[in-house]
Amino acid sequence: MSKNTTRFILISLPASISPTNSHDEALTALRSAVTTDYGTVFPFTIPDFKIGTLDALVQQADDLAKLEAGCEAVVAKVGDSLKTILEGDEGKIAQQKTVNDKPAEQYLKSFHWNKVKYRADKPLGELIDTLQKEITSIDNQVKDKYNAYNQVKTNLTTLQRKQTGNLSNKSLSNIVPPSLIIQESDYLETHLIAVPKAITKDFLKTYESLAPMVVPRSAVQVAADDEFTLYAVTTFKKHSHDFIHK
Repeated sequence: MSKNTTRFILISLPASISPTNSHDEALTALRSAVTTDYGTVFPFTIPDFKIGTLDALVQQADDLAKLEAGCEAVVAKVGDSLKTILEGDEGKIAQQKTVNDKPAEQYLKSFHWNKVKYRADKPLGELIDTLQKEITSIDNQVKDKYNAYNQVKTNLTTLQRKQTGNLSNKSLSNIVPPSLIIQESDYLETHLIAVPKAITKDFLKTYESLAPMVVPRSAVQVAADDEFTLYAVTTFKKHSHDFIHK
C-alpha cells in the first residue's frame, strides 16, 4: 500500500457508551479517545433498517458476506481494467477512481444514504437483493465496456498496420490510381499482386501462364517498397479464381 494512501475503519458503537444514550455524545466520546496522531473521526450515518426475525438475520448475514465479496471482486476488476487501459499511469488512474463524481475519500467523509434508491422502510432482505442485482449489472457493464475497448484497440492496430505496413498488408487506396482498375466490364478484371522482390523476375516470366486467359503483357508495376513490388494484372473474369489461387 502506498504511504500516501488513507485508510478507513468503520466502527459501530452503541449509543449507551454515553450517559444519555445520545448518538452525538457517543461520537464525541469516540473523538476524545482517538487523537489526531492516530486519525480523524467523522460520522458515517445510515438509517434504521427494517429488521425481521433472528433466523432471517442469520441468513442475511451470510448474504451480506457474499455481497461484500462480490463488491470487492467488481471493484478489483475495475481497478485492473483501469490499470491496463491507462498503462499503469498512477496519476491518471487516481483521477478515475471516483464515486458519484467524488474522490473516494471525499465520498466517504460526506456519505449520505440514498433513501430514494435504497428505501430503509423495505425489508433488509429486499435491499440485499437490490444491491446484488446492481453489482451483477455493474459487473456485466464492466465486461462489455472492456471488451468494446479491446475491440476498438484491435481495430486501431489493424488500421495503423494497414497505413504503415508493407505493400502486402497496408491499405492501397492512396497508392493505386483508380484509372488503373478496370471497371464496368463484363469480361475483364484487374488484380493487384504484391510480389516479393526476390522473385519479381520469375513472376514477370510466368504470370501469363498461371491461369487460362491472362491478358498478355498486362502486368503493370504500380509501386514498390523495400520488400515488395506491386503489380496490376488483367484476366478474364471467368478465370479470375484460378489466377488468384495460384
